[in-house]
Amino acid sequence: MADRGGRGGFGGGFGRGDRGGRGDRGGRGDRGGRGDRGRFRARGARRPKEEDREWVPVTKLGRLVKAGKIKSLEQIYLYSLPIKESPIVDFFLGTKLKDEVMKIMPVQKQTRAGQRTRFKAFVIVGDSDGHCGLGVKCAKEVATAIRGAIIDAKLNVVPIRRGYWGNKLGLPHTVPVKVTGKCGSVSMRLVPAPRGTGIVAGKVPKKVLGYAGVEDCFTSSRGCSKTLGNFVKATFNALANTYAFLTPDLWTETKFLPGPYQEHTDFLASAKIVKAVNATVY
Repeated sequence: MADRGGRGGFGGGFGRGDRGGRGDRGGRGDRGGRGDRGRFRARGARRPKEEDREWVPVTKLGRLVKAGKIKSLEQIYLYSLPIKESPIVDFFLGTKLKDEVMKIMPVQKQTRAGQRTRFKAFVIVGDSDGHCGLGVKCAKEVATAIRGAIIDAKLNVVPIRRGYWGNKLGLPHTVPVKVTGKCGSVSMRLVPAPRGTGIVAGKVPKKVLGYAGVEDCFTSSRGCSKTLGNFVKATFNALANTYAFLTPDLWTETKFLPGPYQEHTDFLASAKIVKAVNATVY
């Protein structure tokens, strides 16, 4: 038993006696033990999720919306202001806005090294109350493609005009007139229907019309509707054309007030000054 100390033995740890086992090396105590192995990982804090981050607008329209100068999306549509930040749509529609992935398809590109495969996602968003958007995004990963398509769909949200079939009783329930949308070889036609008819359409246009808030509608399609991408785009284009058709009730002259940028010039100028001062201080 006394020989164990000379060759290290079990008492002093495995190894040769001249090294003194783990005791002479300081053991794990000098190295900080297992608990200190992750000391380098702790330097970078966990990145907050996109939902947890506070929205910092980067456009004039975004600053006006966050400051409460613009009250609704319709005010933006009235002056045809381009929406370049998806949080603007979230600010007005909030939890009412729902999204659904229509299709995810792989696409390939031939390169010298071989084929490069990516994923293309089609996403539809809407609040079932006159607002609908379609987004398309291609990325290397499915999750990235879906996330980008949702952002693109929010940027493409357009107002959907609804009307009546026959007497104007109750709330608008169908498309106001016959409208047509086209993409590729697919041509989609929407026809007003009586109340209670429902949406007479296939699976794809039925979902799009439901997210737009149309309750009753007849549909007619031509072309290769098996191509889902063109089919959903044609349906969305037809819905977007509902405000492009000038009906007699829209003949009254619109009295335009100064636009939001012109009305709140002083606010936008002051915001720029503050930003410049902060940049100088830091």
